Order: sequence, then C-alpha cells, then structure tokens
Amino acid sequence: MIDVLNRLVDEIEAHLDGELDVDEFASGMGTTGYHARRMFSSLAGMPVSEYVRRRRMTVAASDVIGDEDLLTIAVRYGYGSTEAFGRAFRAVHGVSHGDVRRNGGPLRSQPQLRFRLTVEGSSPMDARILERPAFRLIGHAVRVPLIHEGVNPHIQAHVSALPAAEHDRLKQLSDTEPAGLLQVSADLDPDYSEGSELTYLHGVAVDADTAVPDDLDVIEVSAGAWAVFGTSGKHPAALQAAWAATATEWFPSNPWRLRPGPSLVAVLDRAADFSTATCELWLPIERNHVA
Repeated sequence: MIDVLNRLVDEIEAHLDGELDVDEFASGMGTTGYHARRMFSSLAGMPVSEYVRRRRMTVAASDVIGDEDLLTIAVRYGYGSTEAFGRAFRAVHGVSHGDVRRNGGPLRSQPQLRFRLTVEGSSPMDARILERPAFRLIGHAVRVPLIHEGVNPHIQAHVSALPAAEHDRLKQLSDTEPAGLLQVSADLDPDYSEGSELTYLHGVAVDADTAVPDDLDVIEVSAGAWAVFGTSGKHPAALQAAWAATATEWFPSNPWRLRPGPSLVAVLDRAADFSTATCELWLPIERNHVA
C-alpha cells in the first residue's frame, strides 16, 4: 500500500494542470479508490483533494509572480474564474494572488509527500479476522461533523439526550455480534476530511431478519469480512490511536484493504465517567490483491 500511495503522489504531480481519476488509478494498481483515499488521509493528515489543492497552489505561485494573464493561470489549474482561483490561492498562501504579484510573497509551499513504512519502535497489533453474514444496525442516528481527535461534542450530546431506560432497551434488542451497545460511524467521506459529515448511530447489531421497532433507525450491513482490533486505556485517545495505527502499521503490512461500510466500536468495559475504556474496533475489509 505504501508503494501505491507514493505512485499516487507521482500521478498527482503529473496532473496538477489536469484531472486525475483516483478511482481509475487505484483500480489499475489492484486496489480501490475508497481504500486509497482513506489510507492517504490517515497517513498524510489531509485528504487527497486538499493535498492536490495545496500542490497546485504551490506550483501556481511561480506563474502568478510572472506577468501571464491571471485567468489563463486559473484555467490551467482547473478553476473557471480568477475569483475561484483567488479563494484557493489565499486559502493556501494566506495572501491574495494580487499581493504576491506585486510583492513576490509571502508564500507557503506544500512539499511533495513521500510515504515510508517505519517499523522501528513499533509494537505488534493483534487483530481478529471474521467473516460475517449480512446483519442490521439499529438504534438512534444523527448527522454529525467528523472530528479526528478528542471527544466529539455532537456525538456526546446525542448520546446524553437518550434516557437511561433507552440504553437498557437497546441492549436487550442485541442478538448478534458485535454484542452490546455500539458506536457506529457510517456514510463517511472517502477522503475522511475533518469537518465532513457522517452518520453516527448509537445502537446494537441484530440479525438481518430481526424485526425492528418503528421508532429506531436502521443501517443495513452487507455480508463480508471484518478486522477486529482490541483497545484499552484512556478514552477516546486509545481508540483513536488504534485507528491511526491500522493505517500506519496494520494495513500496509497485511493483504487486506478497507471496503465501504460502517466502522463499529463495541464498548466492552468502561470507567463510570468514561475516562478509560476497553473497546473493540470493527472495520469492514476485503482481500487486497496488491503484491
């Protein structure tokens, strides 16, 4: 996977003045655009789209300093107007293209990325690979923004608003693995961009043919393989660290890739104030055919 991401960086560089189809590129490399985007975002700390924008504006800065027509430059880098180009330019450099043309700067450069697998100091990651038939996730869903680090206050407010009796009712409805109350993230942006919206469901797993009460939301989950990672420690820091480690250590070293579907967190044990917890992280996967 590391080689795939480095080749993707090279392809981006070759298409800064055009369009790159990430899905088509990934397919040619024996993987999927979904997996490539998720791994890129997790390892680079930014989505592919943001990296492309930063690289384009880095290269475009040298053109802006010259005397070429600004609309010509904007069109070259995929923008239909100088206004749209100007907004992207300012977002990267912090100043307008007009200021740069007059004063030569200041400019902020985005270096080309190069991914490397670092094994020094790494610790083994334990995972279970399970094949599961189709099942349902049922509970109470809400749309929330994605937050990479720390407690998500929108999710916290959603769960806190549910009465204690509802948590007990949901537990009683659970009839398949993963057991118990689940924290479900679905409909994620493939780029995994901070601030993008996702569907969060607080609920449980049930068999595909289980009758669902009318007042509960339902997410249908297709049959397939799952990677299950155990985590324990400060919450949610330990869980977020485990998710990051799947991208930096587990996926690059194993013949599996992410497939579209919800990610699940089963809370097995926790402190009364939820400051610490023992959890399982369930990620939908499929076999990766990259050598």
